[in-house]
Amino acid sequence: MAPEPFSLRGNIVEIMQQRIRPAKLTIRAGRIEKIEWEGTAVDPDLKYISPGFIDAHVHIESSLLTPTEFARLAVVHGTVATVSDPHEIANVLGSSGVDYMLACARRTPFHFFFAAPSCVPATTFETAGATLDANAVEELLQREEIRYLGEMMNYPGVLHGDAEVGAKLKIARRLGKPIDGHAPGLRGHDAQQYAAAGISTDHECFAIDEARDKLACGMKIIIREGSAAKNFDELQPLIDEHPAEVMLCSDDKHPDSLVLGHINQLCARAVAAGRNVFHVLQAACHNPVQHYKLPVGQLQEGDAADLVVLHNLQTFEVHETYLQGQRVALDGVTLLPHQAAETPNNFAAVPRKPSEFEIKAASAQIRVIEALDGQLITRERILPAKISAGLAVSDVSRDVLKLAVVNRYRPAAPTLAFVQNFGLQRGAIASSVAHDSHNIIAVGVDDDDLCAAINLVIEQRGGLAVACENELDVLPLPVAGLLTTADGYQVAQHYTQLNHLVSQLGGKLAAPYMTLSFLALLVIPRLKLSALGLFDGQEFKFVPLFV
Repeated sequence: MAPEPFSLRGNIVEIMQQRIRPAKLTIRAGRIEKIEWEGTAVDPDLKYISPGFIDAHVHIESSLLTPTEFARLAVVHGTVATVSDPHEIANVLGSSGVDYMLACARRTPFHFFFAAPSCVPATTFETAGATLDANAVEELLQREEIRYLGEMMNYPGVLHGDAEVGAKLKIARRLGKPIDGHAPGLRGHDAQQYAAAGISTDHECFAIDEARDKLACGMKIIIREGSAAKNFDELQPLIDEHPAEVMLCSDDKHPDSLVLGHINQLCARAVAAGRNVFHVLQAACHNPVQHYKLPVGQLQEGDAADLVVLHNLQTFEVHETYLQGQRVALDGVTLLPHQAAETPNNFAAVPRKPSEFEIKAASAQIRVIEALDGQLITRERILPAKISAGLAVSDVSRDVLKLAVVNRYRPAAPTLAFVQNFGLQRGAIASSVAHDSHNIIAVGVDDDDLCAAINLVIEQRGGLAVACENELDVLPLPVAGLLTTADGYQVAQHYTQLNHLVSQLGGKLAAPYMTLSFLALLVIPRLKLSALGLFDGQEFKFVPLFV
């Protein structure tokens, strides 16, 4: 039986007309049947009705939640859709991982728009659980529900004419599907060549001049503010400079921050910074629909009733969220039900021993990865090694700690390096979320705790762990070692608890697990660690630990 028609009254935000006026919406069978205008000036007694917010680039997997659970949390903040690249789970499970996300997404009214991942694995310099070649990518792109080609992280392959990369780009162009970019720091002629391959967006800009350079090449800029990478403050002037070419995204949003807010937070910050409110909403609601040709309602007669009711256009506090005419959130409470999910996985690692993490000193100096809070890029530092009994060890006094990657797909010795800026004074943390191949990555003060944290993850066949002598905690991630099927609010609580434990051990990063997970992502400069070795992302080659 079809739901009864109902009406909503409010100040309707007409984004592209840049006006706000009161009206009554009649909603029938999930669509806006009629808009009856009631005046030309804002009614101070009415709330504001806007199209719902869209995260223009996000990996759902980084929330640690299944799509249905992500939706439960996101709608509370007025989000009605995401443009989602499932390359995290694809790196573990291949096309079946994409199928898993699609199947889960079908069980919620939330709009999930998925990509065909373009880089599985991201490079040939790491070990992943699966490979998606051009044939597999074409099979995915031919599906109507696959909207675009996911971020082309192998920008060296684009610039140097790699045949496999070129084949994937050609397939997307032939099928008329947008191609997402990923080219941190690319400028000038290289940026022009990258854009000329048909790549239409970039979300990796961390400097506004770089973003302007790419805009001049015809690319759209997706301003990112996630749990680890925070580029909004630097890039937000672009909202007024290029209102038709800018979108907003989180890229990677961990559950604790998703509980607090989503794209609505960026809207509030943009308006507080002086940006034009209509330009802000154009970036948050309209531009993704235009660029990706998304079937998301835009507050027009005949459109799906995908909308948000806001208390005001300063804080963007959400009163109600509607998806296809169904009220899915009310005053901070989700109305979507929790749903059970299956737990496919690909996890072959076995418990390790502390002695496997020893590093024999080969010289007096080492390359050290300098992690940067709020950034995915790292720096390379050459520092004196701390040597004890012929072994290179962590040096807490200089905040230089041991970093390890353990292959989860096949037997192999751990790869080892050192990282600075985590701040741990004792203990270790480990994670099976390690972009993009998702081997196990860990950082620690001593080998016993490092090994203990890694073994906690292995015992659960995926998870986030902390270990310090007898103090142990782990958040299990049974779906591909990336996701949990648990209630999202409980997951957020557990994740917050883990972060608190890390801070008690001396951790000083705002998002230690998120930062840790990106220390294995070779396609973002400068120095990273894969299951095959220490890698210079600027020179795109392996480099020795000892100098």
